[in-house]
Amino acid sequence: MALIAVSGHPGCRFEEVARLTAQRLGFDLLTQTRLRTLTEEEFGGCPHVPDKAYPSLVTAALARLATGHHLVYCSAGGELEVRHFPGMLRVHVVAPEAVRIGNLMLDHRLERGPARRLLLELEAAERTGRKARFGKARATADLFDLVVSAEILTTEQMADLIRTAADSLGLAAKGFLSPAAEAQLQFQMRLKLSRHGIVPLDKITIRRKMFANPSEEMFANLLDFYRIAWEYEPRSFPIQWNREGKVQESFTPDFYLPEFDLYLELTTMKQSLVTRKNRKVRLLRELYPDLNIQVFYQKDFENLVFKYGLAARPVVA
Repeated sequence: MALIAVSGHPGCRFEEVARLTAQRLGFDLLTQTRLRTLTEEEFGGCPHVPDKAYPSLVTAALARLATGHHLVYCSAGGELEVRHFPGMLRVHVVAPEAVRIGNLMLDHRLERGPARRLLLELEAAERTGRKARFGKARATADLFDLVVSAEILTTEQMADLIRTAADSLGLAAKGFLSPAAEAQLQFQMRLKLSRHGIVPLDKITIRRKMFANPSEEMFANLLDFYRIAWEYEPRSFPIQWNREGKVQESFTPDFYLPEFDLYLELTTMKQSLVTRKNRKVRLLRELYPDLNIQVFYQKDFENLVFKYGLAARPVVA
């Protein structure tokens, strides 16, 4: 697949460079406006998306498109959002302050003083946004494969340079992102988003107060991502009785997936808890041999999803 991320200093017109690059290569152009539309279709606008979750939303959208399109993605910070993909090219457009002020004067019909103040405001907003989303206020040169300067190069010349670089790397010849690679990438992004409670529009309603710990809520969000019906602690199983036949100990699995008739018990890396749960599950299996139950760590979520074919389910309603 080919995925070219184009970003740049405020006022250097990198958006125009991205548009011309997409035209010259015959790639789809993904702008921030189109990206918002894609995320709104699946998540209903996500009015309260945490800054740390936003890059995962972008990566998920890029992965869906990349299975059938070569893309030029135009965004500040795009070089970080495309780093998970093969066949990427990260381009940064720079220009001296005088050039950028001149561009703003023309684009916004401003005098030099107001244009300079606008540039300072745009630079401050970019630093704030980068810091919130990526943890660093500035982009360094090592994050990019190609840096082009608008000091003497026109937007057309810069687009031609990017096209030459893409052709020399043979990006388009590698084909689109495979369904298997997309499924793997989608799982990784949904796992990150589930930690923030972000799920698609047609999710199963989650009662947040019902969960015993954040890991269980995260897992419920992940099941919602894959449109899997679940029940939380639906049944307790007696596993030990006293001499009078009264129940002394019971075991309540965390989740039940009715579609698969599967009980799930989440656990942590704390060995004492693991040993205790394993003992209970062993008793449960001896007493209820027809019961389908699995115990697994958070790292086993992915195995569950791919084992039961959940990753192949459509992610857009």
